[in-house]
Amino acid sequence: MLAFQEILGHETIKDHFQKAIKAHKISHAYILAGEAGMGRKSLAHAFALTLLCEKGKSQPCMECHACKQVLSGNHPDLIHVTHEKAGSIGVDDIREQVNDTIMIRPYSSYYKIYIVDEAEKMTIQAQNALLKTIEEPPSYAVILLLTTNSDGFLPTILSRCIQLKLKPLQDSVICGYLINSLGIPENEAKLYTAFARGNLGKAMRLADSEEFRNMYKKLLYILRNVRTMDISELLACIKKLKEEMDLYECLDFMQMWYRDALMFKVTNDANLLIFKEEYSTISEISRQIGYDGMENILQSIEKARIRLEANVNMELVMELMFLVMKEN
Repeated sequence: MLAFQEILGHETIKDHFQKAIKAHKISHAYILAGEAGMGRKSLAHAFALTLLCEKGKSQPCMECHACKQVLSGNHPDLIHVTHEKAGSIGVDDIREQVNDTIMIRPYSSYYKIYIVDEAEKMTIQAQNALLKTIEEPPSYAVILLLTTNSDGFLPTILSRCIQLKLKPLQDSVICGYLINSLGIPENEAKLYTAFARGNLGKAMRLADSEEFRNMYKKLLYILRNVRTMDISELLACIKKLKEEMDLYECLDFMQMWYRDALMFKVTNDANLLIFKEEYSTISEISRQIGYDGMENILQSIEKARIRLEANVNMELVMELMFLVMKEN
């Protein structure tokens, strides 16, 4: 569990929390929205840790009894709302863990904090049950709703919560962390950073993923040889990829590859490449494919993504995309 100063980025949200703590103007309900891996839990825990710290400052001391309890996961006034069903948080989960306990005063702190992770999974009935508590909360209650998508919340829930949206981190911040803190070689760090698109958690997962390295090798083989491979061979490769990894991540990878080729075609600068180690192949591709061809290929990848999201047949979608790559 991290304190505010140890969390990379998200300065606006950290500043909001710390100013609220200094001014003693804590809201009773917050929504922290952002992609998985972007730091919602870290921010929520840092806020809870700071509020429960016995020193009462805008940074936790990390040494008092309350801080040690939070860090060990044993603080009685920090409640993580759980749910048995993987796909939903039901009305009973909210009633039993929040509504039925929130009127019991904190055991050892001024605040009593509830963290609801995956809050987008709350059913309408669960949201309505929570709404009753949010509308008339006790002075010491703080409810943190962590979500990847706040669009599923009732308007009445949204209107009664402070909404804080996590923004992607700068590539330089993520890349620097991978190189300096995790000791990852620069070329690899730049690839993971580009693929993560501002999501530090995703970059760290990719850096530690054997599946990603496997996908990297297989997709590089396809992209190097797409012009000479027949469609049946390409589809056989894709069937294997589908069994082993996320097709959307495969499309992201292909998109980056052709963007690299386009970038090199425009600038002739190898330092701007994500796939620096593939310089010779990308250089050759950039010579072979015209600007219109590059645009057609990149559009075909985006169309493939849209069609897959619309549940069009996967083999047909990928076949159409590869035909465009071969024709151009």
